[in-house]
Amino acid sequence: MTDSIEHRGPDDEGHLIKGPFALGFRRLSIIDLAGGHQPIEDTSGEVAVMGNGEIYNFRELRADLESRGAQFSTGSDIENILHLYREAVRPGAGIEDVAKVPQELIGMFAFAIADGRDPNNPRLVLGRDRLGIKPLYWAETAEGLFFGSEVKTILASGATDREMRREALLDYLVQGYCGGPESAWVGIHRLEPGHILTWSAKDGVRMHRYWDLPKDELRAAPEEGEITEWVDRVVKDRLVAEVPLGAFLSGGIDSTAVAHSMASSLGEPPVLCTVGFQEKSHDELGIAEVTAKNLGAVHHTKILEPDPRAAIDELPWFYDEPLADPSTLPTWLVSKVAREQVTVALSGDGGDETFAGYRRYVHDVAENRVRSLVGAPGRGLSRAVGSVYPKLDWAPRVFRAKTFLSNVGADPARAYWHSVAHMTRDAAAGLLSGDLAREIEDHDPFDHFRSHYDRPDIDCPLYRAQYADFHTWLPDRILSKVDRASMAVSLEVRVPLLDHRFVERFAHIPANQKIQGGRGKHALREALRPRLSAEVLDGKKRGFDTPLEAWTRGPLKEATRDAVENLPEEWFDRAKLRRMFDAHQSGRVNHDRLLWSLLVLEHWRRRHGVARISA
Repeated sequence: MTDSIEHRGPDDEGHLIKGPFALGFRRLSIIDLAGGHQPIEDTSGEVAVMGNGEIYNFRELRADLESRGAQFSTGSDIENILHLYREAVRPGAGIEDVAKVPQELIGMFAFAIADGRDPNNPRLVLGRDRLGIKPLYWAETAEGLFFGSEVKTILASGATDREMRREALLDYLVQGYCGGPESAWVGIHRLEPGHILTWSAKDGVRMHRYWDLPKDELRAAPEEGEITEWVDRVVKDRLVAEVPLGAFLSGGIDSTAVAHSMASSLGEPPVLCTVGFQEKSHDELGIAEVTAKNLGAVHHTKILEPDPRAAIDELPWFYDEPLADPSTLPTWLVSKVAREQVTVALSGDGGDETFAGYRRYVHDVAENRVRSLVGAPGRGLSRAVGSVYPKLDWAPRVFRAKTFLSNVGADPARAYWHSVAHMTRDAAAGLLSGDLAREIEDHDPFDHFRSHYDRPDIDCPLYRAQYADFHTWLPDRILSKVDRASMAVSLEVRVPLLDHRFVERFAHIPANQKIQGGRGKHALREALRPRLSAEVLDGKKRGFDTPLEAWTRGPLKEATRDAVENLPEEWFDRAKLRRMFDAHQSGRVNHDRLLWSLLVLEHWRRRHGVARISA
């Protein structure tokens, strides 16, 4: 099991087998390089801990614990969890007491605690950080409870079969990833962000949510200087390391803000890493070079020309669940470039979710404004017109009104879902084999999204959309992508803008503080205006896009045809897939996103030996 994730921890390996527990750990050494070996036992040998990630307030915690008599055997940040647990949780204590442990931690983490103090009912505790920066999977079998940072550890144990959940296939086609408490694999579960799990042979699995985003009221608008003070604080917290440390730098607001704060806190030239692309419409190297020069940074740059074959030949091993986000490839390449210089890199991820930076948030606000103005009769008319209005993907944008009309006529949750989904549930189900489609006719991926969208008791559709994204899109797509891509090359990525205190303060400020003048991130943008250039603050938003249309008609054409011909007939209606492939190759329509999804799915299936799909 530990061999399967050597890439996550190439520096050290530790095993502890005692009584009913067997713990295995692979270490990427960041803090206490010489003495931070894991798992870590307490002096009695009754409790042991191991953890992935970083606890940024570990020094404050340690001083407080030592003042109350705790005796540390290492300088590791993870050992704090052991002493917090010993102090807060008595043998046989309830899960509410266990929940006190992660509530003390500021950081990104997934941890396991083996508690053998009650010999009649030894207990295992699993915990995951509040926002899901670090992953954790588990499976309960007749032999006990298996867990790991990646699914492949559980698969390596032989405790579960290599079967895909049939509902997960529909989820994947509709949204491009598999999310929620169930993984893509039969019998393997995902510990959700902000949750702890306890397990014992006597009590089985118990689950508890120890943290969530606010759900009952909006916060006041930020005071002058408050945002920049917080950015500086959360960046400074993440500069603790005993190995080379740097940051990703693009031309965007978030990474530039992080780099600026990093330079100020370090008091020395920061190490910044930037990649450029041959495709100039997506290249931000020029802007980043100006920023790095202004900061006096040690700037490492590289022009990349992504090889599309790598996305299907190499990445499926690291992505244990199919992920159709094409930016997995450039994210992996950027991580490889950074790893040549540093072991830890700061990233700007999270700013878009907290301050509503995506264009879909802007569209959602506009649609909700129109929806409230036209009332129920207008929404009904809009829905009727939208159902018959031609799609006109080829036409100028002013004539492409079908999505807008349909969304105005829909309820707010469903309308926003359309903006994040790859395809509709009916369109995806129509690609499946008849038998499989009938078996999952009651399953709709939207239901999971809606359960989160409806949870806040706040009359603000924008915050509801953000809240749902924080529980679905962010951990299961964005953070999964970054974690697997970076850990594939043994690089630790830290995300200051996802400090839970930062998110708690700014994610639910009033909507007009996030979106003004048809742009998102208003409050963040204006707070940073004294620090960052207008080119960064007001420039066009770019992303890690990849030319899927050209790839699926060019260098990946035969690989895509091969996927269409080899995906199991028990899963798909092959005749429909062939027709879509042929239409795409003819140039009549563009099915690049779907064909990319099928290509990724087939190579994931082959790489991990997925032979069956079942309930």
